[in-house]
Amino acid sequence: MNTHHTWNTRVETDTDIAAVRAINAAAFDTTDEADLVDALRADSSWIDGLSLVSTTPDGTPVGYALLTRCHVGEVPALCLAPCAVLPEYQRTGAGSAAVRAVLEAARHRGERFVIVLGHPSYYPRFGFTRASTHGIGLSVEVPDEALMALSLDADHPLPGGTVRYAAPFGI
Repeated sequence: MNTHHTWNTRVETDTDIAAVRAINAAAFDTTDEADLVDALRADSSWIDGLSLVSTTPDGTPVGYALLTRCHVGEVPALCLAPCAVLPEYQRTGAGSAAVRAVLEAARHRGERFVIVLGHPSYYPRFGFTRASTHGIGLSVEVPDEALMALSLDADHPLPGGTVRYAAPFGI
């Protein structure tokens, strides 16, 4: 696999739904994330245009990143989850391309804040920092370094408060 590939990214279309499910099912040990995406599609937290795929040159989706509505206290924010890449394309930049593209799409829509619960060695490359340093927490116990936050607009510092995820997350 060429690790210096330039990935194409685009908003998912209805014809990508099966491929997105397959990416999430293959990237994780269970189908929980694939099921989560299906549940989020039917939830009011879904925002058209913030479900993106990274594709091979022929247009085949191999990577995925999703932003849905959440809140930090009462302030609207976005939740980055799940992010997934087909196993044979992992560590090629396909995931990073999808994440960068979905964050840029959110910025263009005027969104300000993004929360992610994920690998503390991966997400700082996109500008995420430890959420607790901004007074952001969850109602459940998670490793402090795994909950991260990002302001998409330098004029608006991150708000403090407890993250309220969309209902399908079960948090």
